[in-house]
Amino acid sequence: MIHFTINGQAKALDVEDDTPLLWVIREQLGLTGTKFGCGVGVCGACTVLLNGKPVRTCILPVVVASGAEITTIEGLDHPVQEAWLEEQVPQCGYCQSGQLMAASALLDEIRQPTDGDIDERMTNLCRCATYDRIRKGIHNASAKMPEPPPEPVEETSPEDAPADGGE
Repeated sequence: MIHFTINGQAKALDVEDDTPLLWVIREQLGLTGTKFGCGVGVCGACTVLLNGKPVRTCILPVVVASGAEITTIEGLDHPVQEAWLEEQVPQCGYCQSGQLMAASALLDEIRQPTDGDIDERMTNLCRCATYDRIRKGIHNASAKMPEPPPEPVEETSPEDAPADGGE
């Protein structure tokens, strides 16, 4: 029995440990937004977030996801989705769920990525070659990202201050 949380819902499934996570997501759970592309982990159409990190599910045994938090395109709620529409990123759309998952992970890690960051991190393939629009969509989403909460400031009380005034 494999246990994980997907899109905020706890799941327990009786599947073989070596079943690719992609097929569990699509066949067992009926979440078909995650696509099969190459079957060897190269194209990225099958990308989901596993504990917030992008993974290629066509080659990832489901046992690796045991106890994890999984987010698929159906559970994504991120500024990159609005930016994708505004920039008209998709052409045929087949790779877009994987592209969106990878882009959201990139932006969650690097709030204002450079073109170099995008080129380095966005390794998903697009057979329609919309890479310039993908880059624009990521920059657009970056501008929409809410500001992170301020770091907590550790306050000191008068009792914590040195008796000699810190000198």
